[in-house]
Amino acid sequence: MYRGFWYAQALDLESALAPQLKEHTKADVCIIGGGFLGLWSAIRLKKAHPELDIVLIEKDRCGSGASGRNGGLANNWWAKYLSLMSICGEEEARRICEAAESAIDEIGDFCQQHNIDAQYRKDGWLWTASNPRQHNSWRVLTDSLEKYQANPFIEITPEVARSKSGSPRTLSGIFDPNAATVQPAMLARGLRRVAIELGVRIYEKTPLTRLERGKPPIVHTEKGSVKARKVVIAMNAWGAQFPELKRMIVVMSSDMVATAPMKARLDATGFNDGVCVTDSRTVLNYWRNTPDGRIVFGKPLGQFAYASRIGDLYDRPCPAAEGVTRELRSFYPSLADVPVVSSWTGPLDRAMKGLPNFGFLGGHGDIVYGIGFSGNGVATTVFASRIIKSLVLETHDEWSRCGLVDQKVKLLPPEPFRFVGTRMVRNALVRKESLEDSDRDADVITQFLTTLAPAGYVPNKKK
Repeated sequence: MYRGFWYAQALDLESALAPQLKEHTKADVCIIGGGFLGLWSAIRLKKAHPELDIVLIEKDRCGSGASGRNGGLANNWWAKYLSLMSICGEEEARRICEAAESAIDEIGDFCQQHNIDAQYRKDGWLWTASNPRQHNSWRVLTDSLEKYQANPFIEITPEVARSKSGSPRTLSGIFDPNAATVQPAMLARGLRRVAIELGVRIYEKTPLTRLERGKPPIVHTEKGSVKARKVVIAMNAWGAQFPELKRMIVVMSSDMVATAPMKARLDATGFNDGVCVTDSRTVLNYWRNTPDGRIVFGKPLGQFAYASRIGDLYDRPCPAAEGVTRELRSFYPSLADVPVVSSWTGPLDRAMKGLPNFGFLGGHGDIVYGIGFSGNGVATTVFASRIIKSLVLETHDEWSRCGLVDQKVKLLPPEPFRFVGTRMVRNALVRKESLEDSDRDADVITQFLTTLAPAGYVPNKKK
């Protein structure tokens, strides 16, 4: 199977493989999916209740899906505050944001406690404008946060923003000190090791073939099965195989490239710590550097999965690598001669409001799910595992009653309208935002199509 830069690097350091499930077994909890949500949930449940027999199955290797293919930007949810308020009100939105914010330090503390070298660097998030029309695009959010005395963002000068990013295209920005970067595949591999040490039974190369929704539910695999009191669906975009979850999300790509190391030259630009950087597009440019002096740069330009059928669509070099590389070069023209040495892509479970939903599959009280992290799950799955734990244990506490549980989400249209429509909207956004780089307006139809896009950091007020 094709491995992108992060996961290939992680496997070079540690490549243990758990056995495949080849028997019929029983468990207290069976978790489907060995990414961040599944692993954090297994660890949190096992630490709270060591007596629980927890089985986790993964179709490939733990962390090889979306968790090992993202940008490694560990952000909190204050940028999602307006979307959260629209779902659950001001008080609950603040509580959720504060809980999600604590996840940043929890990752660092966990890595230190368990000797996980995930290249954790807590150097903040720089939210920038990369063309004049993006100036103050964050103001609708930060003004609301100021109103509620909850604003974590620091106003910085354009000179400071350019210096921190090392890019002449950075025109202005704000800064959130409570964010970090990690090597995501190495974090996932570390979580896998800790889960096994705690006694979680992990089976890799064990894809789900069928979920029998009985009492109790039974998870069927190619060569075995798990009869469990509780089942957790923690499959990211792959969860769209369940009809109840399919129309909550659109499966789209996260497309990334990594350069060769160039530490001295990168340090000279000022882009020399673990800050994560984004601009203010809906088709977001997001990037960071690595401790050995590479730039890892992403932009969602690639493929949508028709009817959310993923197959091997994302198990290959990035088909949009040329466009992503071109965007990278525009931010760092002085480094244009540095080669791109790896490209990869991975699926995002993009929800309309950019926030996950949690609940019980089809109302079945023994089958819990979490889906829709929309590419922002590196840190927030840490917080989300608290929700999963409370739903599994039926504790009826502040997490099981969290405002993200059992949302009345706006469903995406059925196929073929979803596939055609999402491509039209994404292409319209790229067209509009490219024109804005030259301070030009898009045509009326393009502008209308962009109003149909899912919420980014700032919700679209026209919806």
